[in-house]
Amino acid sequence: MTTLNPQYITDKNGKKTAVILKIKEYQKILEELEDIEDVTLYDDAKKEDDGTRIELRKYLSNRKKKND
Repeated sequence: MTTLNPQYITDKNGKKTAVILKIKEYQKILEELEDIEDVTLYDDAKKEDDGTRIELRKYLSNRKKKND
């Protein structure tokens, strides 16, 4: 997990209204979110997998027919 050092912008009442992060921290958060999304997509695909497989040759042949 990323260690963050946020700075806050406050309104006149002292309520936090925004956060400032270093670019590297922000980029690391985005990378971690992408990783989580990848894992989620993989898990969803595994749930939908019914075990059916086709040979690459057959897939390419079917694909070519659809594009013609």
